[in-house]
Amino acid sequence: MPELEELPELLTIKQVAKILNVHTETLRRWDKIGKLKAIRVGVRRGVGDRRYRKEDILKLIAK
Repeated sequence: MPELEELPELLTIKQVAKILNVHTETLRRWDKIGKLKAIRVGVRRGVGDRRYRKEDILKLIAK
């Protein structure tokens, strides 16, 4: 995995799961309860794919 600063501003759920060493279902749960909000992009099954802002991930890691 490249350095966090080199990553794009919006990360996929798989990228974030790997960075944080958690399962993708954990990220979906965190989104649902507001711990780490996702941005929905595109149209997949009417809801869109989740993307996470790099700055939010960096803030979570810094805690």
